[in-house]
Amino acid sequence: MQLVIVESPTKSKTISRFLGGDFVVKSSFGHIRDLPKGNLGVDVENDFEPKYIIPTKSKKTVTDLKKTAEKANTIILATDEDREGEAIAWHLVEALGLNKKSKSKDKSIQRIVFHEITKGAIESALSNPRTINQDLVDAQQARRILDRLVGYKLSPFLWKKVARGLSAGRVQSVAVRLIVEREREIEKFIPEEYWTILAMLNTAESVELPAYLHKINDKVLEKLDLKTKEETDKILNAVTGSDFIVEDVARNEISRSPMAPYTTSTLQQDAARKLHFSAKQTMVLAQQLYEGVEIGEGSAGLITYMRTDSVNLSEEALSKAKTMIEKNYGSDYYERRKFKTKSKSAQEAHEAVRPTEPERIPESIKQYLTPQQFKLYNLIWRRFIASQMTKAVFDSLAIDIKAAGSDKNNYIFRANGSTLKFDGFLKVYPTKYEEVTLPVVKAGEKLDLKELKPEQHFTKPPARYNEASLIKTLEKEGIGRPSTYAPTISTILQRNYVNKDRDRYLHPTEIGVMVNDLLVAHFPEIVDVGFTSKMEEELDNIAEGKTEWVPVIKGFYEPFDKNLKLKYEEVSKEEVTHQERTGQICEKCGGEMIVKMGRYGRFVACSNFPKCKNILKPPKDEKEPEKTGELCEKCGGEMVIRIGRFGKFKACSNYPKCKNTKKIPKEEQDQKKTEEVKEPA
Repeated sequence: MQLVIVESPTKSKTISRFLGGDFVVKSSFGHIRDLPKGNLGVDVENDFEPKYIIPTKSKKTVTDLKKTAEKANTIILATDEDREGEAIAWHLVEALGLNKKSKSKDKSIQRIVFHEITKGAIESALSNPRTINQDLVDAQQARRILDRLVGYKLSPFLWKKVARGLSAGRVQSVAVRLIVEREREIEKFIPEEYWTILAMLNTAESVELPAYLHKINDKVLEKLDLKTKEETDKILNAVTGSDFIVEDVARNEISRSPMAPYTTSTLQQDAARKLHFSAKQTMVLAQQLYEGVEIGEGSAGLITYMRTDSVNLSEEALSKAKTMIEKNYGSDYYERRKFKTKSKSAQEAHEAVRPTEPERIPESIKQYLTPQQFKLYNLIWRRFIASQMTKAVFDSLAIDIKAAGSDKNNYIFRANGSTLKFDGFLKVYPTKYEEVTLPVVKAGEKLDLKELKPEQHFTKPPARYNEASLIKTLEKEGIGRPSTYAPTISTILQRNYVNKDRDRYLHPTEIGVMVNDLLVAHFPEIVDVGFTSKMEEELDNIAEGKTEWVPVIKGFYEPFDKNLKLKYEEVSKEEVTHQERTGQICEKCGGEMIVKMGRYGRFVACSNFPKCKNILKPPKDEKEPEKTGELCEKCGGEMVIRIGRFGKFKACSNYPKCKNTKKIPKEEQDQKKTEEVKEPA
């Protein structure tokens, strides 16, 4: 009998379909050993030796696996192909005692890996077993120990100096810093005024042709070149009354190439943008599609492994894509394409996230999937198929129109248009593009000026991060790895360091800002982008066998621990939390009531805590709500601006009698910002 051990029961069920009666497939239900929850679990005095335990929930599983393993001739460890999967395989060997010669002398212990759960992939893996890669195990252990040291050493410092229930982490604290710094950029942002000039022209056939001022003499106008109304008015006066003559008509063919198939990061970004899925939701659904879904013929793995930073595609996948595209769309739509992975740490042997069977068109299995599973599979399938299709081709047209100004300058207005000539990959992977059809004109043709429109604009502040843009930045800066993005974002939301608004943008909370500022001031390396990225490189070097893990941990821990001890003495809670006196007397003990900081924000408590535990609700902001001048359509009361958990909104001033609320339209918000900018100091 051959025992195959995987992480999840769904995966074991799918794999069982492809194996004969000699195989028994069992699940470990994830990690079966881990560091203890109640204490550090790392011996910092003896080469950071981890003290692993078998959690209570895993003991029954371990007992069952041991009994089955005793009866097996061969034990095949078929956990996931990444560092985490390698570590689970190693922990299984340790926990089941397979490393003891007395238990394993007549047994064969094999490690197999595969990128997809299909019959061909499983059979190929079984034909090519290997041993456990200790370098990958060490890299995972090093990450786990590093994160444990930061979390278990720094979190109690935050409890003592800020509030109970807080946490710090190597990657999560950098993510919070990025969000806090972006918020401060937005707060400090001063909009710059700029203008554009639109000429509404008519051809001889009375066809409208809009064109923007593009050049003055030979100088192309940049975005901020026209800064004031006065400058704009001078040009308007100079051009008014001029003849508008077509100077040049330039036609070009422009092509757009499809994007590479998905990595973990790009899948999470696209699912956030297009499907409004959180990173965590995307990974849960992708795991289900990878491990197997019942589709009528039994459980089938629908996509390849979803934790990857490689855009590599196997020859088999490329061949299947070719067959599928030529059969369904025609040979004009097929173009073989290989992609190069940019990530330094990506392993080219790994593959991009793609469908296991390209001919499994999303609509053909829609009935077997949940709506969310279908949406994600549809996205993955289309991105992969599009990657092997021809470019989309557009006809581009630029018309330059000259007006000789009264100030002796030549003013060139430009009209741009484009039309789709051949859809190519856009047939299966639609992306936004705008078709603008321009009238037919010839060089030298005179156009009638219908109207000159000066348009005022203001530069906009940088956008807040959403999950997609935060993941993109973390990946670009080399912070974290494919498996860490989703849990990092989940953690900072759960810890109340960050809130997500209605438009899914991430805002730092008061406590998030306070914790960030404390870490930046006193533990700069923990929240330094460059330092965290360098640490990821060290972990990659461990995985590649270039360096040992203990010196890496030691190099980080010794200065960190020394600084931590110093900061316990130097930093005071009052200084960090900006405790304020209220002037109120505690009705329970006569002490003074003060404003303190808790995990969920400020509150008023007795200064004699813990002897007196009297707590009051936080003081209300007595500021009058801003009036809108609108009347409530339900009761006739005045609508005012209020602030909720998702930002500003309109509400009836007769609340709670009338509960009418409305969103503030985007154009109204923009107008308000413009008015604030114009207001004199």
